[in-house]
Amino acid sequence: MDLLSLRKSHLFYGWWIVLACGLVAVIGWSLSVFGMGVYIHALSETRGFSISLVSTAVTFSYLVNAACLMSVGTATAELGAKPVLATGVVALALSVAGLGYCHESWQLFGLFAVMGIGRSCLSTITISTTLAPWFELYQGRAVSMALLGASVGGMIGTPLLLGGIALLGVKQAFGLAGLASTIVLLPVVILVLKRSPQELGLLPDGGLKAASIGIQQAKWSHNGAMRTRQFQSQLLAFALAMLVQIAFLSHHVPIVATILGDAGASTAVSLAAGAAFGGRVALARFADRIDLRMTTAVVLLLGTVALAYMSNATSAFSLLLASAMYGVTIGNITTLSPLIARREFGAVSFGSIYGLIAAAIAFATAFGPVICGLLRDGLGSYGPPLLMFAGINLIAAGIIVWGGRKPMPQPS
Repeated sequence: MDLLSLRKSHLFYGWWIVLACGLVAVIGWSLSVFGMGVYIHALSETRGFSISLVSTAVTFSYLVNAACLMSVGTATAELGAKPVLATGVVALALSVAGLGYCHESWQLFGLFAVMGIGRSCLSTITISTTLAPWFELYQGRAVSMALLGASVGGMIGTPLLLGGIALLGVKQAFGLAGLASTIVLLPVVILVLKRSPQELGLLPDGGLKAASIGIQQAKWSHNGAMRTRQFQSQLLAFALAMLVQIAFLSHHVPIVATILGDAGASTAVSLAAGAAFGGRVALARFADRIDLRMTTAVVLLLGTVALAYMSNATSAFSLLLASAMYGVTIGNITTLSPLIARREFGAVSFGSIYGLIAAAIAFATAFGPVICGLLRDGLGSYGPPLLMFAGINLIAAGIIVWGGRKPMPQPS
């Protein structure tokens, strides 16, 4: 699309960037975040690995992801999204396809490490940093809309993976998933994405003069940001909340499969993802004019109730209801974290500062799957770890409110 065509069009090109990022989220989340439960279930059932061993490999994947995130945020801000996202597409595809050939524990850890690299390159920080130059007044709506793709990935990814395994077997299903993700995403990354609206002779938000204010903001240093209560509370609250979320998502299939079976587990995951989609739609509608910290606290309290309820659930209905309740929180927690950082630290500092926050969050959350797996194997059920995670969510809600009770300082 040339510059003349853009000027004649009524659609700001930034919304095409949102659509491309949404497609990245669909495939990235379906094969990494939501796919983890399928990998734990399938590899333990068909390859003889214990749940705790595969959970440890998943945790290792998230540790690799955490180690890469700070560099990913900076690289996206400095080099643009294309090389970062292209690297993520290839790494994720190779790791998923390789899991079908995995028979040894060293292969398991190696492939999940590559998956961690891919996940970091297709992460929330990459998507949010890609969108940051394009929107100022509508940044909340843009990020929320792009991350709707994560919920779509949850709705379609798990059923497709489980259905593919049932129809074709693990090796063929995982290989086809890796190939399809490459064919779909690489052309979008290469042909659609642009670095900034200025590259096309445009302004953020489609040329609104007010949006150019964000370009004049002073830039936060790492040390200056880290001393603020806002930074500290964001990091700690979302680290706890995402530890819970990743633990739950990684074990969602085995949590419910005992009662619901594989088909019912697929329904539960899709139901949770559908609820996450609905929550993200609501957030996209109001994100630019609500108190994001209080909204986060409410969402975390809902997650507390859902997890406590699921810890004692013994029927199909109660498991599906609890899955849907927690699903509402999944999308919003993932989306609210970059939105708060973007609002409090500004566009010009976002990639660098949120890279720090996201890396620390990812490092903490990496331990969620293995903690859940070890507790489940040690205690014989998922009830106790789910109840513990409910309490962690409650603590996170208090921290995020505490962090907003002091005025935001200005960068020096």
